[in-house]
Amino acid sequence: MNNTPAKGSLACVGIGMTLGSHLNPRTRSYIEQADVAFVLVSDGIIEQWLQGMHKDMRSLQPYYQEGKSRMKTYREMVDAIMTEVRSGKRVCGVFYGHPGVFAWVPHKAIETARGEGYSAHMEPGISSEDCLYADLGIDPGARGCQHYEASQFMLYRRCIDPSAWLILWQIGVAGDKSLKRFSTGSAHRQVLVDVLARDYPRDHQVIIYRAATLPFQTPRIEHLALEALPQAEVGMADTLAIPPARPLEADNEVRARLAALA
Repeated sequence: MNNTPAKGSLACVGIGMTLGSHLNPRTRSYIEQADVAFVLVSDGIIEQWLQGMHKDMRSLQPYYQEGKSRMKTYREMVDAIMTEVRSGKRVCGVFYGHPGVFAWVPHKAIETARGEGYSAHMEPGISSEDCLYADLGIDPGARGCQHYEASQFMLYRRCIDPSAWLILWQIGVAGDKSLKRFSTGSAHRQVLVDVLARDYPRDHQVIIYRAATLPFQTPRIEHLALEALPQAEVGMADTLAIPPARPLEADNEVRARLAALA
C-alpha cells in the first residue's frame, strides 16, 4: 500500500476574451480534471458559466475591495491558490484572456509553486491584444507595435517611435500610483495627453478599444482626437490604440551596406 501523500500541482489557464468561443479543449481539460479551481474573470456572467464546469470553482473576486491595495489583494489570491497546492491537490487557476498578459497572480503563483518543488504550468489563451489586432485590422509586422501599461508609460521616460503603432493598456487607471483605485479622472488623462503630445500632434486621431466579452456584444472602437481623451468615458477594460503619426524613415547607410553585400 502506498502511503505517500499526493503531490500538489498547479495549472493557470486562459479562457480567452469572449464567453465560450475562445475556450480550447486543452484548457477545458485542465479545468475539469482539477481537484479545485479558482476563477478570476472580468464578467459575472462568465463566472457563472464557469461555475457549471467544476463542482469546486472558487471565485477570487471577493478579495477585491475599494481602498485596498491591489498588490495586497493579489498576494492573498496567490496564498489561497498555494494553500490548496500545498495540501496535495491538483489546482487550476482560471483567468480571462491570456493568464500571462497583464496578470500578476498567475505568474507569481507559478513562480511560487515551482520554487517549492511543485509542478506548475501556464496554458495560453486568446488575449485582448489578439482581439485588438483582429478588430482594428492591425498587422504588427507591417509598421511595428509598441505596448505599455499606461501608468508606467507616464511615470518613466520611454523612447517612442511615432512611425509605429502605440498601444497603452489600462488607461482607465492611468496615473494611479496607489494601486487602490479602480479609476482615475480626466485630470490624470490630461497628464497622459501632455506626455503623448511630446511625440504626437494633439489633433492626431486615436482609438479607444475594448474587446467584446459576450457573444452578443460588439467591441468598442471609438475614434477621437488625442486632445479629446480627457473628456471621454473610459473604464478599466479600455485600451488606447494610437496609429502611426509619421512615415517610416529609411536608413540609407544600412541600405547601402546591404546593397554592397548583395
